[in-house]
Amino acid sequence: MRIFKFIILLIVFPAVASFAQIVTAQDYLNKISSYYGSITDYEANVTITRDSEVMTGVMYYKNPNLLRINFSRPAEQVLVVDKEKLTIYIPKYRVTMSQKLKKRGVSLATKDGLQLLKRNYTVAYLKTPDFVPLDEGSSEMVKKLKFVWRSSDEGFRQIEMSIGENNLIRRMVGITSGYQEIKFDFKNIKLNQNIPDTRFDYDAPATANIFENFLFDAE
Repeated sequence: MRIFKFIILLIVFPAVASFAQIVTAQDYLNKISSYYGSITDYEANVTITRDSEVMTGVMYYKNPNLLRINFSRPAEQVLVVDKEKLTIYIPKYRVTMSQKLKKRGVSLATKDGLQLLKRNYTVAYLKTPDFVPLDEGSSEMVKKLKFVWRSSDEGFRQIEMSIGENNLIRRMVGITSGYQEIKFDFKNIKLNQNIPDTRFDYDAPATANIFENFLFDAE
């Protein structure tokens, strides 16, 4: 009987020990959030896909919450978030849309954005805590997290986040309240290059029509 119990322990204990070492989705997100907290600035090629519409550009971020995207598709389109406002220039219509922000502008692919996700969404692994291919047949390995909104006040009801082996967010796929899918891909990421604040200065063309506070009334 003692030998039988010993054999059971030999089988069960390693399994229990292995289970205890599994990092929960919340703990993993905390690790990634902490890593992003060490990033002072960030540059990446970004692709935004919504249905058949594809937008591409270069995204710049600098702590605290300076953000700029210079689009190549649509050409010359620009999005800038500074400490006070959001500005979008749409050359196709010669329009500049400006919004004074009630709160600091936050990109999801930043430490502050991850903190917002932790507060406003429940998080779990999509299927497994292991690294899996980014796409079927892909050699690029990522961990995939699934976020589900706690209330309908959020812009996305669900978000799938793919994080690479380098602890950087590679892809985010959001499902809007209207069940529309929007995918963000981040490639060629460069960190801590001492991006100057002037990179986020932007003056729209003088010929553009300006629409102030197009999202909500300023405080």
